[in-house]
Amino acid sequence: MASNISASNSEELIEERLIAGVLSGSLLQHKELLDTLEDVDGRILKKRTLLHVGVKLGKADWVAELLARGADPDLVDDTQLNALSSAEEMVRRFPEDMGCSLVLKMVSLVHRRDQVITHRLKSSSINTGHMTSLARHDQHIESLKTSMDALRQEMKSLVRQLGSSLEELKAQVCGRDALLHCVEEAVTSTVEVVTSIKLGLEGEASSRQPTSDPAKSKQECVEAMLRKTWIMYGNGVEVMRRFYEKLYDEDDCTACIIKYLSGDDRVKVMVDCETDDIGRMKETVVDLDGTLSTGSEWSSFCDFEGETVFFGANVCFGNNETAVCSVLAWALSQLSLKLVFGNEGRPYSRGDVERECEWLRALEELVGKRERGEGLHSDIKHALNRGTQLAIVCCLGAAVPEIITFHGSTRGRALLQQQAMPLYSLYCNHIMPALLAKVRVSLVCISHTYTYP
Repeated sequence: MASNISASNSEELIEERLIAGVLSGSLLQHKELLDTLEDVDGRILKKRTLLHVGVKLGKADWVAELLARGADPDLVDDTQLNALSSAEEMVRRFPEDMGCSLVLKMVSLVHRRDQVITHRLKSSSINTGHMTSLARHDQHIESLKTSMDALRQEMKSLVRQLGSSLEELKAQVCGRDALLHCVEEAVTSTVEVVTSIKLGLEGEASSRQPTSDPAKSKQECVEAMLRKTWIMYGNGVEVMRRFYEKLYDEDDCTACIIKYLSGDDRVKVMVDCETDDIGRMKETVVDLDGTLSTGSEWSSFCDFEGETVFFGANVCFGNNETAVCSVLAWALSQLSLKLVFGNEGRPYSRGDVERECEWLRALEELVGKRERGEGLHSDIKHALNRGTQLAIVCCLGAAVPEIITFHGSTRGRALLQQQAMPLYSLYCNHIMPALLAKVRVSLVCISHTYTYP
């Protein structure tokens, strides 16, 4: 019995790691793990197989690999959709997405292959005629060979098309990265000027994107965030819409986070709308300081490796929507820091010694206040209790938008100014301009794309 339980747990761990692999897109790093999977059609979240997940995300390389390993495209999930139906739905929703189109072609091809085989088998059992058993068997074999040869040729053509498309995408990404580098250099001087501006009317005005229609800008950001959001349990699209709108409207600092994340293609948000923890989506959580815990102990969590936020969105146990939204702000803020600065989640760039010293001085001041028994917000105390300097600094950076969301813009900012002025100043004068600089770079790149197609 013990060995059976161990094998079951091992299979669940493999499936969880493979789900994370599909989300992060790193197929090459997970092929060996796929080899250890006993059942490629094993059911995971909401009766979905790995093929369902790959199709929903438009991951053509994963879908091709899973189909090659015998994944069944006709299995249905809890919504009674099979892989083919899901692929057709994704193409309807995102007609310009090349990955979704390739996924539909591959799934359709395998579906037709299976239909041909099934039809041949039925025909051979019905049309017996006067043929001997051996003759019927030979005819059946030849018919299947002909059908399979045709399907193989079509699959080879599709694989070549996929390879060519991937090469084109790589070339586009390289060109985009080069353009981003040039534009970032061009705006560096502007960013430095912005970071030197102190709080006031000019600082607050700098956090708003220039737009002739603020309502339209907000709607576009919220819709973009919803496209990056996957509701794993429950019916929570409108709930998440309210949360994103609240973060956009609440304060300039939370608006910066939504504006930046809505334009970053790497962002993913996984949501359980039926509970206030992430235990069903992520069974085990490893914190930044190495602490191991269960997902049921967390309301939100930022997985830096998978660049994914996990969020329990249900309002229960006396919490209100503002309290639940504040933990979402905390996790989204951590993800924005990781993506913008690329320094393991630290709120400053790698090698920026001056900024690192400023954060360490802010940390020392907060530690001194705690030792003297001075009042500190619970979110700041929670950050200071982390086990490593990396975890402490990362959590302090994310605590600012969490406090502002929980208490509201006016009171939240007042609390931070009173209790943690250096921390508050660093966030407003350094993090917010860095987020907005990335937003402006994205806008410039889009402009270049349309000007010079």
